[in-house]
Amino acid sequence: MGPIKIARIGLSAGKEWWMNISGQAAVVTGGGSGLGAAVAQHLSSSGAKVALLDIDASAAGEVASKIGGLSFSCNVSDEDDVGHALAEARDQHGPARICVNCAGVGSAARIVGRRGLMPLDHFKRELEINLVGTFNVMRLAVAEMSTLEPLEETRERGIVVNTASIAAYEGQIGQAPYAASKAGIVGLTLEAAREFGSLGVRVMTVAPGLFITPMWEGTPDEVYDNLKAQMVFPKRMGHPDEFAKLVGHIVENTMLNGEVIRLDGAIRMQAR
Repeated sequence: MGPIKIARIGLSAGKEWWMNISGQAAVVTGGGSGLGAAVAQHLSSSGAKVALLDIDASAAGEVASKIGGLSFSCNVSDEDDVGHALAEARDQHGPARICVNCAGVGSAARIVGRRGLMPLDHFKRELEINLVGTFNVMRLAVAEMSTLEPLEETRERGIVVNTASIAAYEGQIGQAPYAASKAGIVGLTLEAAREFGSLGVRVMTVAPGLFITPMWEGTPDEVYDNLKAQMVFPKRMGHPDEFAKLVGHIVENTMLNGEVIRLDGAIRMQAR
């Protein structure tokens, strides 16, 4: 069999078919700290015009000032908050082709424990922020992307990268709200990618394992040591920059769509 002709598979000879991050407008939720801050910094260093959305206005503003970006105080689960932030970002940077959802919360509590029943509001809050918030930002961002002209090289209009967790697959005792919310993001990935395919918008999800983020502050040493012992290699927590570099590659590589990528050092968490 002879070589496959470039034209036959829809690629133009001599042209790039990856998304060029430089010059694109990007929105990053949870950009005030942890994974979101690292993603914002990476995209900015790659030439993107970045707007940070975070409930902590001070933290988002500090990161934005370092990277020359914009910051907005925003509750990701509130339609008006997100709509206003996206409109303000659009006025200054133009419509975003890149949306990365990193905003999230997590806490430890048993469904039925020594202190009694988990309050229903506790469960609702984590789903509201982690899952509903991700869905809310995605749908509003994609609505804007759908109005854009497709990029000449890739014919795509945009990309959404969501953040799940390996807890979606291996939730630990005391993680019911967090695990359920992240499993919802995993389940949303392929459906949304299929739905937005006709618009030329990709949807991907990263499921990180143990990463150095504010969410881990205050974790008892014995819990951390137990989880680290389950790591295959490397036997350490991940750095937010490693997450950010993967997100950057996902944005650029247009063949990545409708998939969840575990970034976890091969850990498969056991019940504890």
